[in-house]
Amino acid sequence: MDMKQIIAGRIADAAKASFENCELAVADVVAMLETPPDKKLGDYALPCFRLAKTLRKAPPMIASALAEKIGGEEIDRVEVVGGYMNIFVSRGNMAAGIVEAVLKTPGKWGSSAVGEGKTVCLDYSSINIAKRFHIGHLSTTMIGHSLKRIYDFNGYTTVGINHLGDWGSQFGKMVAAYKLWGNREEVERGGVQAMVDLYVRFHAEAEKDPSLDDLGRAWFKKIEDGDEEALEIFSWFKAVTLKDTQRVYDLLGVSFDSYNGEAFYNDKMDPVVQELREKGLLVESQGAQVVSLDDYNMPPALVLRSDGATLYITRDLAAAFYRHNEYKFDKCLYVVAYQQNLHFKQLFKILDLMGHEWHKGMEHVSFGMVSYEGRALSTREGYVVYLEDLLGKAIEKAREIIEEKSPNLPNKDEVARQVGVGAVVYFDLHNERIKDIDFRWDRALSFEGETGPYVQYTHARCCSVLRKAEAYKDAQPNYDVLCDDEALEVLMQLSRFPETVRKAMDQNEPCLITRHVTSLAQAYNKYYFEHRIMDEGDAAGTAARVRLTDAVRDVIKTGLYLIGVEAPERM
Repeated sequence: MDMKQIIAGRIADAAKASFENCELAVADVVAMLETPPDKKLGDYALPCFRLAKTLRKAPPMIASALAEKIGGEEIDRVEVVGGYMNIFVSRGNMAAGIVEAVLKTPGKWGSSAVGEGKTVCLDYSSINIAKRFHIGHLSTTMIGHSLKRIYDFNGYTTVGINHLGDWGSQFGKMVAAYKLWGNREEVERGGVQAMVDLYVRFHAEAEKDPSLDDLGRAWFKKIEDGDEEALEIFSWFKAVTLKDTQRVYDLLGVSFDSYNGEAFYNDKMDPVVQELREKGLLVESQGAQVVSLDDYNMPPALVLRSDGATLYITRDLAAAFYRHNEYKFDKCLYVVAYQQNLHFKQLFKILDLMGHEWHKGMEHVSFGMVSYEGRALSTREGYVVYLEDLLGKAIEKAREIIEEKSPNLPNKDEVARQVGVGAVVYFDLHNERIKDIDFRWDRALSFEGETGPYVQYTHARCCSVLRKAEAYKDAQPNYDVLCDDEALEVLMQLSRFPETVRKAMDQNEPCLITRHVTSLAQAYNKYYFEHRIMDEGDAAGTAARVRLTDAVRDVIKTGLYLIGVEAPERM
């Protein structure tokens, strides 16, 4: 029951009946429809100026002709003003249609089967082995997680991939440091932080004794050569890292279908390099092997160093072939910060030059940087905010607020987790992904404005209304009571949700859903304060208002789910 789609369909039918050989596509009419700034000018308006050239008629004449032919129980009346056809919807019928459509399939409003039979791979989070999970990983993790849910919601088969950073000379240094100064018990107890401490010590000691760097290289060579002891320690480092990061993923509700990282592609690069050679794309440059991209205003892509060593792009090429062969993807999304724009342009162009048409389904979903309380993060300067610490602090602050506002709330710890984690995720996904984010506590955990706690509280408010309105759940609703402007705004927000979900998928932009559920929450709260929901003297009117509340609850919960935020029933 997407009202805009329905009105567009009515206009397309009217155009076909009014003008000879006029076949307007509903999607084109949807794009033309406007929402007037003043409700006195209608709920929708169709400017007919774009049609004038095609139909060879004046816009006012087109508007008048369409107005005469347009029909449908959803439309109350039509007014022509100049070249505009202003449409006033039948609010009672519209309310009944929208609310009943939402409640007919709980949790599914806005879903579709558009992706049925298609597969999308999503490469996101991509943590580094033996390094702690910090706030800089939040955007890639949550944008990717949200997109996975959005594509699932639209019928796609999704494959979530955590492309682990698990290869490089640093792991030789890690093993060397462990052999020199570490012990298993300390690393098991201290987790990733214990490995980080060993790595930091190695660098400090290597400044005094450069021979340690040779030792690190020797251990990495052992890893490359498949030495049993080196691989055992290296694999153990991986297991400890994934165990540590799983605590964070569990808090965020994030999971993956594949943890194949860089090391997985060690034996899969040769065929790609060979194909590049056979197709004459590899050229020598100062002893290294590169793909020249001068004709595309890009620097050459370094595929093999002069010593034969591979690079990120070599592994990403191998990964692209593996994913295409393994999953037969229609789309492959890389949720990676915008600093890697050039890397992905080069990657996609190389696949294009190799003649593989499936590269057209690959896309770099870039995003901005994260700062914390006005300060840029810097590992070198020692200013890092670890994600587990951030989430822990958010939960603690949410617990304090709950203790102050709702001391008798049951399950306070569970709600504090939902609100604290939700506040962090919501803050991250509220703005367009390409924009830089400055995380601030006072904004993130506010129960007012465009925040996660505000939307969650609105959901809890709806749940509270429904608990109190049990007596009216079987009453026959009179939807004519939902004819005021406040109810209309709520209905419009509900009606537009499917379109928003589709746009969020098409643009790979979760913030569209975040903002939409915020607008829905704001519209409902205005309605809630302006109108009495339950009226003992009007069971039918109360039933309609309660069902509207239930529809709002359902869509807010769905929207929050799609961005990876939980919806508490009590707050």
